[in-house]
Amino acid sequence: MKNLTFESQPASFVESFGEIKILRYTVSHFDRLPLDQKLLVYYLSRASLAGRDIIYHQNYKYNLLIRKTLEAILEHYPGDRQSEGFEQFIVYLKTLWYNNGIHHHFSKEKTMPEFSQAYFEHLIRETGQEALAHLFPTTDEAIDTLAPILFDATVAPKSLEQDASVDMLRHSANNFYEGVTQQEGESFYQGKKGQDERLSWGLNSKLEHRDGELVERTWKADGMYGQAIGQIIYWLEQARGHAQTEEQAGWLEALAEYYRTGDLQKFDDYSIRWVQDTRSTIDLINGFIETYEDPLGLKGTWESILHVQDPEATKRTQLLSQNAQWFEDHAPIDERFKKPSVRGVSARVVEVAMLGGESYPTTPIGVNLPNADWIRKEHGSKSITLNNITRAHHEAMVESGFVEEFAYSREEIERNKQHGFQGDNLHTDLHECLGHGSGQLLEGVSGDALKNYQSPIEEARADLFALYYMMDRKLIDLGIITSFETARAQYDSYIRNGLMTQLIRVKPGRNLEQAHMRNRQLVARWCYEKGAPDNVIQRMEHLGKTFFIINDHQKLRQLFGQLLAEIQRIKSEGDHQAARALIKDYGTLVDRELHEEVLGRFRKLNIAPFTGFINPVYEPVRENGAITDVRLRYDEEYTTQMMRYSRDYSFLPPDPDQ
Repeated sequence: MKNLTFESQPASFVESFGEIKILRYTVSHFDRLPLDQKLLVYYLSRASLAGRDIIYHQNYKYNLLIRKTLEAILEHYPGDRQSEGFEQFIVYLKTLWYNNGIHHHFSKEKTMPEFSQAYFEHLIRETGQEALAHLFPTTDEAIDTLAPILFDATVAPKSLEQDASVDMLRHSANNFYEGVTQQEGESFYQGKKGQDERLSWGLNSKLEHRDGELVERTWKADGMYGQAIGQIIYWLEQARGHAQTEEQAGWLEALAEYYRTGDLQKFDDYSIRWVQDTRSTIDLINGFIETYEDPLGLKGTWESILHVQDPEATKRTQLLSQNAQWFEDHAPIDERFKKPSVRGVSARVVEVAMLGGESYPTTPIGVNLPNADWIRKEHGSKSITLNNITRAHHEAMVESGFVEEFAYSREEIERNKQHGFQGDNLHTDLHECLGHGSGQLLEGVSGDALKNYQSPIEEARADLFALYYMMDRKLIDLGIITSFETARAQYDSYIRNGLMTQLIRVKPGRNLEQAHMRNRQLVARWCYEKGAPDNVIQRMEHLGKTFFIINDHQKLRQLFGQLLAEIQRIKSEGDHQAARALIKDYGTLVDRELHEEVLGRFRKLNIAPFTGFINPVYEPVRENGAITDVRLRYDEEYTTQMMRYSRDYSFLPPDPDQ
């Protein structure tokens, strides 16, 4: 696909290639900050970029070598740059940047180049040995090493395998385990759990065979990824001198100490101190955190989200967090699974100031951390809704015709236009602020008892909590919404997405594997089936098109509550078998005929199904060697930013495993 013109797109639009569109986000509150806080943002933004190489290598052990080779070609290739082959090469490189590697960030399947192997060999040879000398001794070795990886579909076909019928570690190309079977990995960490149930064993290490034994290579300053981690520590230390509060200075130092030592106890210490800092309005998520990419749900991918509080929008999340105990007490779940005392729920609406690692260029719209259930229970959690990200998404889609194509009635379309943005944000607020923080495990149940089903079950639980309460009178009483039209708009959107429109991101013939997609289909399909006797959700064919219509939003809310009760039971009891059955029966299989129809209808809209963001540029202003101001720029283009990051923030060698 050719790049779309800027004039025909919303102000946030940058460019489009393949199935991807790139947007900008703005940080409207930055210019209002005093210099000390601008410096805090600036230094933390550098810490957010310093670990960029890590996520590439975590996703696949040859990603860095591939990226650096392709970037050298882009920089030094002397041949025809207007040819079809070179245009295809550019799209492939842009896609690799977008996915942080050669595997698709949603499907986990390897992205195959559209240009031929012969053309790739031509690019290598014409670029020449001098430009590639830092990577390969000869151009022949470059070709022999990379051609099979790029062009043989049987080599590293998936970064993450979640088919429980196979050895998921052996069939996953990600770089968390090497030469380790699934049984060995599970046994190894089960033994660790016996030492201390609370620690997040395996979170910050690679497990591999060495001299006949299983050995962990810890990600820390003097260990694996040490060159990049050292840079992260440096910028955290610079930021600490400009901390807003003593609490913030404390957790910045605790995070740096965790990075120095790799000690998981220190990670918990940092997490507790971070949760307890509720006064700082500039905040940072940075580290090995989310475990979606590990089949065993243990190892954290590196990410960073720097953000600045939106004080006006935060008022609604503060109302939710102040009433967290009420929502917990009135949840439609078994009393055994309710927290008798909800602690430290801190919720804010924020503006992203810098994205890094797994969260760049694709980013979540909301986050709730820490992940450790015992910390959430005893110390609380922090929840954020990324307001400038959700707004950029909304602006990019509002005039696209997407809702008009897949919503059945004019009433539904108008409800979305008037209440959809508020509904999306409120759903995110409830999901992150209250949903993830709700409920409790029974005594003796491990947080990773659901194994590879943990992520979709947990996301479904948080979604259902949000959906159930969106149509509760409590939100009107609190003044958060004025009518249930906001909830109805979100119910319409959620069911439409879960049963149909999210399939635009899935290749023909494939089933669902991404955790959030599985969770949404599970919820929507379960409610569609269980509500069939009352025709709660109606499937309708009109003019050759399929639509899903909610006939009774209140009955749908009751179904959300029933499913929430069961999923909370599954999590609280650690019922792996029931989790597997739900995901298998409702969350995985795709209706092939409907999928084909949805893809056809979507293609006619000429909209890229995947979205990424580029970061703003922070420029320090100096006088006599001192920084007197920090300016914010939004004019950097996608390729320019990616190449600059590869120049200024590439701290790891091509093969950090060596």
